[in-house]
Amino acid sequence: MTRGIKAVSASPPVSLITERGRLTRLLTDDGVAIEAAYAPFQPYGVGSGTGPAPGPAIVVAHGFTGALERPALRRAAAALGRHAAVVTFSFRGHGRSAGRSTVGDREVLDLAAAVRWARRLGHRRIATVGFSMGGSVVLRHAALYGAAAPGAPGTPGALEAKAGAGAREAAHTDAAVAVSAAARWYYRGTAPMRRVHWAITRPAGRLVSRYGLRTRIDSRGWDPEPLSPVAAAPLIAPTPLLIVHGDQDPYFPLDHPRTLVDAADPSSTELWIEPGFGHAENAAGPALLSRIAAWATAHV
Repeated sequence: MTRGIKAVSASPPVSLITERGRLTRLLTDDGVAIEAAYAPFQPYGVGSGTGPAPGPAIVVAHGFTGALERPALRRAAAALGRHAAVVTFSFRGHGRSAGRSTVGDREVLDLAAAVRWARRLGHRRIATVGFSMGGSVVLRHAALYGAAAPGAPGTPGALEAKAGAGAREAAHTDAAVAVSAAARWYYRGTAPMRRVHWAITRPAGRLVSRYGLRTRIDSRGWDPEPLSPVAAAPLIAPTPLLIVHGDQDPYFPLDHPRTLVDAADPSSTELWIEPGFGHAENAAGPALLSRIAAWATAHV
């Protein structure tokens, strides 16, 4: 991976992408610069690639307080990268990306920018894989940039209307995977989620997040309230959707994935309840990540 970070609002030349990957900055539709990284698919080991292949790419959306350089996300990206090229990025307000976190609202624009970059690098088939907050963003992105958006009945149009029809088409996903995602906003039913809400809503919590976790949170709150994950779920079809959740998740109990699946189209949705699995990228092991990547690449 190259060391320099180049700010771009358009695609960097594909000829500059090598088997070592690339680190860059992408500009979202609302003007936020986010850090992103690309690793081409190398089925035969490091050094065998010659640049982006026409095969699929997986765009990975991390959880709240994560970032593309965090060890848990790097491990996940490496496991997924045994099946496809991988794009990782840091959501706004996280790591070295600009802006402030809106905790799942405008992060949809960050994911859209990363998907567009993957397509500009030559990948025609894209799967999005999100963990925790990133899983909620994957669900909302698949709905807002899919066949039902924008302007379809029941689809709010303020966020996705920032991009034109061509930009929305380039930002769509061909398959979506939400791991450890919440079904609804404002959930405080577990001790870890009460701590998360303290970090988000209290000035002292936002200070701890900023200086302790390198996560800068927007203090203004939502206005208007964004489309919830469970409201997004029925709008995703016919895009294939996989919901993955652990039966030992300390943040969200099993009613969250079951609610999402009940709301989604059964003809294009699968649910995996994983025994012994905890929460998000920090708990996902290589075997589970390999199965997720195999499903994603098979369904694009």
